[in-house]
Amino acid sequence: MAASRPATPDQAAFLEELLKHHVLVATGVQGVYGKGDRFEAVRLGFDALLTRVAADHGAAERLRFPPLVPRRLLEDTGYLSSFPHLAGAVFSFEGTESDAAIQHERASAHQDWSEFQQMTDLVLTPAACYPVYPAIAARGRLAPGGILIDTGASWVFRHEPSGDPARMQTFQMHELVRIGDPEPVLAWRDEWAQRGLELLRGLGLDADLDNASDPFFGRQGRMLAASQREQALKIELLVQIAGPEPTAVASFNYHRDHFAGTHGVELADGATAHTACLGFGNERVTLALLRTHGFELERWPTEVRSQLWPA
Repeated sequence: MAASRPATPDQAAFLEELLKHHVLVATGVQGVYGKGDRFEAVRLGFDALLTRVAADHGAAERLRFPPLVPRRLLEDTGYLSSFPHLAGAVFSFEGTESDAAIQHERASAHQDWSEFQQMTDLVLTPAACYPVYPAIAARGRLAPGGILIDTGASWVFRHEPSGDPARMQTFQMHELVRIGDPEPVLAWRDEWAQRGLELLRGLGLDADLDNASDPFFGRQGRMLAASQREQALKIELLVQIAGPEPTAVASFNYHRDHFAGTHGVELADGATAHTACLGFGNERVTLALLRTHGFELERWPTEVRSQLWPA
């Protein structure tokens, strides 16, 4: 079982308020919450706003995937080397009636019954963009100019239980994925980093951009993280939610040819494509808005309400 990240007093107090006002609903597991009316009103409003902004800056093909992907996808991309601590695999029962009876007996007593579960061919989706690359590769070479994909608000999973309400184990990430030639793909990433900054500041959030790195695992991971920062491959949008440090609510990532090379995504001339993606964490943006403007949505600034819930 993964060790839980302890919450700071400010994070614990904010979570208590969210639960008290039924904005979030406790499930008994850290980082896994139900969402109340007010939370969903803000989340859906922001997601719709993001969809409108994206439509104004390039026609995207909409692709929607379930919160599960083939296990082989994580194996092929190297996710289990870089992020073994975050992955979630799906196990299921494949035993006899006798095994089922013993499993039930142990489960009823809250004892270990894992020996009766076998790994399936499915894992929980770790990032909304992951199933996009093999899907596009299966179509053959890209048309000139490449392609832009909108995944919508997709459920993803990261195994990192925490008392910080902004660090959920399962949450919805709205991603856009750009696939094409290197220069326009990188330019698209950089343009969207600035656009995302303007979007959140326009909602009254004190947001800033900063170079960042993924939470790679182990000693080799620290080297990868340093290289990622040095090359500015990952940019994050940071907002103060419940401290002590600002929280990343969105990221803008340039993968070079990593995913395209792994899955065989080719440009019109047969060269390996480059990819970039941006992802807004809907729950984190929602929490940042609630923290900034309060729980009484009708009292939020008019300019914010008009963007989230246009007439």
